[in-house]
Amino acid sequence: MRILVTILYQQCLANGVSYENIAHEGSNVSSLEIFFSGFPRMVGLSFFPRLCQFTILGQNIKHIEGLECCPLLRELWVVQCHLTGISGLQKCLQLEKLYLYDNQICEIKNLKLQINLEVLWLNNNLNMSGLDTLQNLKELNLADNNIEKIGHSLDPNVRLQNLNLSGNKISSFKELTLLARLPHLRELALKDPTSTSNPVCLLCNYATHVIYHIPGLQRLDTYDVFSKQVKEAAESTVMKKMMYYNMRVHTAQRNLAEIQLSLMERKKTMLQLPGECIKTLNHALKSVCSICRSDPATDFSRDPAMEHKILSKIEALRERLVLRTRRLDEIEAWYERGLTHATNMMEYTVQFLLMELESVGNIRLEEGCSKDPWFTSCCDLLHSRFSHSDFKVCNIAGIKINRVIRIHNSALRLRFEDKLHTLLASKESASQNYRRRLEHLFYVADPEQNSEREDILCILEEGFKTTKQNKALEREGTISLSNSLSVVEQPRIEHALRQATVVVFYFLKYYCFLPIGQVIVSKVFVGHSMPIREGDPLDRSRYPRAYSVYRNVDTKHRTAISEGMLPNSTKTHTGPECSPRRRQWFVFDHELVLPEYIIYFEYITTRDQEQPHSTGIDDTPSNNIILDREVLNMEPVLKPQPRLLSLDDKILLNVAKANVLSQITVLNLHGNSLSKLKEISRLTALRHLTISFNEFTHLDDISHMPNLEFLDASYNRLVTIEGLRRLGQLKQLDLRWNMLTKAREDTAVLRKHTPALLKLDTRYNPWIRSKTVRMTILGQLTTLTHLNDMMVAEEEAAYAVLMTAGSKINQASLLVHSSTNSDRPRSLSLLSTAQHLCPLSPAPWGLTRELELDWTAKITALNLDSQRISKLISLNKLVNLRWASFNDNDISKVEGLDSCLKLEELSLNNNSISTLNGLSKLHCLNKLSVDGNQLSSLDASALDRLTNLSFMSVENNYISSLHGIQRVRSLLELYIGNNQISTSRDIYYLKASGRERRTVGSRLSHLFSMDAV
Repeated sequence: MRILVTILYQQCLANGVSYENIAHEGSNVSSLEIFFSGFPRMVGLSFFPRLCQFTILGQNIKHIEGLECCPLLRELWVVQCHLTGISGLQKCLQLEKLYLYDNQICEIKNLKLQINLEVLWLNNNLNMSGLDTLQNLKELNLADNNIEKIGHSLDPNVRLQNLNLSGNKISSFKELTLLARLPHLRELALKDPTSTSNPVCLLCNYATHVIYHIPGLQRLDTYDVFSKQVKEAAESTVMKKMMYYNMRVHTAQRNLAEIQLSLMERKKTMLQLPGECIKTLNHALKSVCSICRSDPATDFSRDPAMEHKILSKIEALRERLVLRTRRLDEIEAWYERGLTHATNMMEYTVQFLLMELESVGNIRLEEGCSKDPWFTSCCDLLHSRFSHSDFKVCNIAGIKINRVIRIHNSALRLRFEDKLHTLLASKESASQNYRRRLEHLFYVADPEQNSEREDILCILEEGFKTTKQNKALEREGTISLSNSLSVVEQPRIEHALRQATVVVFYFLKYYCFLPIGQVIVSKVFVGHSMPIREGDPLDRSRYPRAYSVYRNVDTKHRTAISEGMLPNSTKTHTGPECSPRRRQWFVFDHELVLPEYIIYFEYITTRDQEQPHSTGIDDTPSNNIILDREVLNMEPVLKPQPRLLSLDDKILLNVAKANVLSQITVLNLHGNSLSKLKEISRLTALRHLTISFNEFTHLDDISHMPNLEFLDASYNRLVTIEGLRRLGQLKQLDLRWNMLTKAREDTAVLRKHTPALLKLDTRYNPWIRSKTVRMTILGQLTTLTHLNDMMVAEEEAAYAVLMTAGSKINQASLLVHSSTNSDRPRSLSLLSTAQHLCPLSPAPWGLTRELELDWTAKITALNLDSQRISKLISLNKLVNLRWASFNDNDISKVEGLDSCLKLEELSLNNNSISTLNGLSKLHCLNKLSVDGNQLSSLDASALDRLTNLSFMSVENNYISSLHGIQRVRSLLELYIGNNQISTSRDIYYLKASGRERRTVGSRLSHLFSMDAV
C-alpha cells in the first residue's frame, strides 16, 4: 500500500498536480505522463476520469490496468514497459491512438472493442496476427518484429494508409504483392533509418516492384514516389518484362508442340508395319470365319480333319493378333511416356520462367550446357555418387543426365551467407575449418506426398521448410539429405515398384521405363555433427550442440530397391560396408541448406546398353513377318474372292444365298471395294451386317432397319457416322480402324438413333482429344455394357454421366466460376485476367443464397477452363463481362457472345474452332488467344471490326497465310508459331497492318514469332 501511495505521489509531482488536492484537481486533468521511474503498476487512475492522453515510458509494468475509470481516453502510450500482453482496454471505447512499442507482446488480442482505433504502434514486439477487427486502422507500425510473412493478415485493414514493416525478415516479393489489397495505402516503410532493412530490400528491382503493385503509393521508405514519371517508369519496366517472359513461355510451349509432332511422326512410322500386319491378319480371320458361317456348300462338319484345320487356323490368327496388338499398345505407351516427359519438362520450364518474372529476376534458373564448367561438375558429381551395385537387381547399369539447372536465388543465398557468418563469428565455430563442414548433398521429394512439383518449386523459391512447418505437415522436423544417389532415390524407386505391381505386366520390362529422376543438389553447412543414437527421435532437443546428425549407410540399413519385392528373388546384400562416404544427413536448421542445382536424369538399363539406339521397345521386325506368313499360309488357304463394286438384287441374293430379299437376315459384304449400299434398307429382316474392309466414308445408306442387331463397319474410311438413322434394335457396333475424329458429334448420332446399343468398339481412330473420348461416349450412351472390348463399370458410367451433366454453361457454373471484381489485378502473372481473378476474388454469392434479379449483370470475369463445354450458351445476360476464358473444352464455334459487348480479353485455347466468325461485335476486345484449334485462315471480315485488338495468339493451328492480319491496325503482339505458312512474303501483311509504321511495325518485328512455321 505504501508503494502505491509513493507511485501516485510521484505521478502527481511529475504532472504538476497537487497530491493533497488530487480529488479536486484530478477531474480536470486530460493528460498524464510518467517517464523512467521504474513503477511496477498503473495506479490512481480513478482520480483522472476525464483523461484523454496517457503516456508511460520506461516503467516495469507487465499489464495494463486501471483504465476502466478513463472512458474518454483517446491516446495511450505504454512504451518500454515489459508488457507481455494487451488487456484492460475494454472500457476505452473512444481510443484512437495506441502506442505499445518496445515491449514483449507476443500476441495481438483484446482489441475487438477498439473500433475507433486509427493508429497502432507495435514495433519491437514479437507478432502481427490478430489485426482483423481493426477495420478503421489508418497507421500501423510493426517494425522490428521478426516477421517473415505477411500473408493475408492485413487484408481486413482496408483503410490503412501508413504501414511500417522495417527491421523484419521479409525476403519475398510475393509477400509485398499482398499489400496491393490495401486500396488506401499511401506510405510504406520497409527500411526506414531507425531500423535495419528487410532482406527483400536488398534485392534488385525492389522499388519498381512495390511501385507497380501499389500504384497509389506516395512515399516508399524515405523517398517520395508520387510523381507521374516514377509511376510510368515502373509500369514500363514491368510491361517489358512481362512481354519478354510471355515470349519465352510461348517458345517453351512451341517447343513442346514440335516434340509432340516429332513423337507423333515417329509413332506413325512405328505403327505402320504392325498396323498393316494386323489388317492382313484381321482380313484373313474375318474371311475364314465368314466362310464357316455363310457357305453351306462347304460342309466342314463332314470332314473333321478340315474342321480341325480351320479351327487351328482361327486360333493361330487370333494369337498373332494378340501379339501384334500388344505391339501397338507398347508403341502407344512409348509415345505417351515420351509426351508426358516432354510435357513435364515444359511445365517445369514455364514454372521456372514465371518464378523469374514474379521475383523480378532475383530468382533465375539457368539452363546448363556442356560448355559450362559447372554443368560438367554437376554431371561428374552425380556420376561419382552412383553405385552400380545398388541398382543391379533392377537391371540398371548407369544414369544419363538430360538437364542441369543452376539456381540463382538472391534471397536464399543472402540468408545462407548471413547465417554462416553469424555462426563463424562465435568462438565455437571460428576455431573450426568451416570449409570442411560444407557438403554438397542430394535431396529428392517424397513420392508418397503426391506433390513432387509443388515441393520442388517451393524449395527453389523459398528454400527448405522449417522444423515447425515440417512438423505441421506431420513430417520429421529435419531436412533429410544424402551424399549417395541410391539413398535419396530409395523411396521413389520403391514407390514406383509398388505402383508397377498393381498393373504388373513384365516386371523387368517395366524398369526399362523408370520415371525421369530429379535431384536437388544443395550446399550444406553440416557444422558440428554427430552420429544418430539408435532409438532417439530426430529432434534438436536431443542433440543440443549439433547442427546436424548423420547415419552411415550400409547394406543392413539400406533397403533401397528391395530385392524382396522382385519376383523369384532372394535378398543378397551387395554394396560397401559401413562407410562415411555413404551417409544420410539430417539437418536441423533450414537456413544452412542452400539449393544450388537441380539435375534431371534417367536410368540406363542393361538392355539400353545392348541396344543403344532403341526406343526402349522392340522396334525390329525380327521373325514376326515370317511367323505371320506361316499362319496366313496354313490350311485351308483361301482363294481371293471377286470384289463387288456395286450391289443389285441379284448380287445380294447370291451373296446371302437367299431366294428373296425379305429372307436375308445375315449379310457379309466383307473385303470388297464398296463405297455405297443403295437401297440396303429394303432388307427389313436383316439382323447381322458386315461391311468391313471396304471404302465407305459415311453410312447414310444404313437407316430405317428396325431389326438390325449387329453392324461391323471396321476397316473403312469413315469420317463421320452422321447418316446413321433409326436402328432401334442395334446392339453391337464395330467402328475400329476408320478415320473418325469428332467423338461428341458421332456419339450424339448414336444416342439418338441406336437406343439399344450395348457394345461399341471405336479403337484405332484418329480422335481429336483422344483422352476424353471414353468419358464423352459413356456420358451420352448410358446403355453401353462394353466399350472398346472392356466392360463398363457402374462407377465409371455414373462418373461419365455426372461429367456430361456438368458440361453445359448454366446458372450453377456461372455462380461457381465467376467474379464481380471490376479492377484488373496488378500482378506479375501471365495468366489471363479471368484465370487470375476468378480464384482470387470469386463472386460473393453462393449456390444457396437468394440471387438478385440482375446478378448476371454484375459478372465481370468468367473462367470456364476444362469444363468439357461444347457450346457457348447462357451468356446473353452477361452484359458487363470483361474477361473470359474457355480453354481446354470442346467448343467448335465462336457464338453466344453478341451481348458481351464490353469483353476485353477472350481465351479459347485448345478447342475445335475452325473460324473466327462470331467476334465481329466485340469492339472492345484487346486480347484474343485461340491456340491449339482448327483454324486454317485469319478471317479478314471478323478481324476488321476488332479495332482495339493489341494482342493475338493463334499458335498450333493450320493457318497457311497471314492474309487478313493487315486489317488489325492496332495489333502489337502476334504469336503464330507452329502453323503451315510456307512463304516469307506473308511478312508484308504485317507491314500493311502498321498504322504508324515505325512504332507499331518495329514492335511487331520484335514480338512476331514464326518459329517452326
